[in-house]
Amino acid sequence: MHPVDQPVFVLAQLPNEWTVPLMILGGFVALLVFLLFVLFTRYFNLWIQSKTTQANIGLLDLIGMTFRKVNPNIIVRSKIMAVQAGLFDKDGVTRQALEAHYLAGGNVPNVVRALIAANRADIPLSWKRAAAIDLAGRNVLEAVQTSVNPKVIDCPDSSKGRQTIDAVAKDGIQLKVKARVTVRTNIERLVGGATEETIIARVGEGIVTTIGSAVNHKAVLENPDTISKRVLEKGLDAGTAFEILSIDIADVDVGDNIGANLQAAQAEADVRVARAKAEERRAAAVALEQENLARVQENRAKLVAAEAEVPAAIAEAFRKGNLGIADYYALRNLQADTEMRSAIAGTNTAPRRELNPTS
Repeated sequence: MHPVDQPVFVLAQLPNEWTVPLMILGGFVALLVFLLFVLFTRYFNLWIQSKTTQANIGLLDLIGMTFRKVNPNIIVRSKIMAVQAGLFDKDGVTRQALEAHYLAGGNVPNVVRALIAANRADIPLSWKRAAAIDLAGRNVLEAVQTSVNPKVIDCPDSSKGRQTIDAVAKDGIQLKVKARVTVRTNIERLVGGATEETIIARVGEGIVTTIGSAVNHKAVLENPDTISKRVLEKGLDAGTAFEILSIDIADVDVGDNIGANLQAAQAEADVRVARAKAEERRAAAVALEQENLARVQENRAKLVAAEAEVPAAIAEAFRKGNLGIADYYALRNLQADTEMRSAIAGTNTAPRRELNPTS
């Protein structure tokens, strides 16, 4: 019998109920072999890199990363970088730690590069702290680089719209100051520490306070380093993610005479207040004058009414015999004499009223 025909012959000799299961089993084995071949060809390159660089990531670990939704390329290359840089599992840079940080949404290559840079610069930085900094949203690599190479922060930040910090000395002269703050990252306070905006705000506050306490603006112009010394003494980096190395005054310009401007504005305000009070007094005087005129008219009306009663009183005196003819004419002569004197003096403005007892 030909050897090729032997399996067919064997299957033909088996019972019919075994033929179908054996065919299914053979197909499953063939599919499994095909899948293993595909997986081996896919991860063989990464597995070889891991073995040759002593990263010690097995083939089954690479396959498991696929099922755990982890990118094996990132994990393998990050582990290779760590091993080649002298970071080992004892430093916390294990495969499980890398995978966990990747699944947490962290930037694994960036954290590994930060650990390598910190190791080269003898900066104490553990994997746990570096991963926490990265998950907190901070760029841990930039933080390490800033710790090695200090950063200069402009105060104030020109991108916010202000070009200078304006402060007024006790003599009323305004000074415009530009400062530069040299800082380096404090790794220990990077998580939870205040950012650059806090440093800029505190330095600006210190500059304003220092200039405001100066008796004369000339003293500040002569020794601008007094500003930086006074500001540094306040410990402005407390609670921030940075350590202030120096505060340098880049420029000091003389601004307006704020004291004189305030005095002029106060004087103008006082003038307006005085004018308002004078206008109030004038209005009160006018009102009082009109009130007095009204009273004069009222009194004149009373006088006219009283004069109108005089003839009736004279007539009543005639009837009762209390007034004689001679007395009446003497009263008329007295009235005529009074009117003549008033006319000569020019003060008689009222019309003459006759003492007519019959009216």
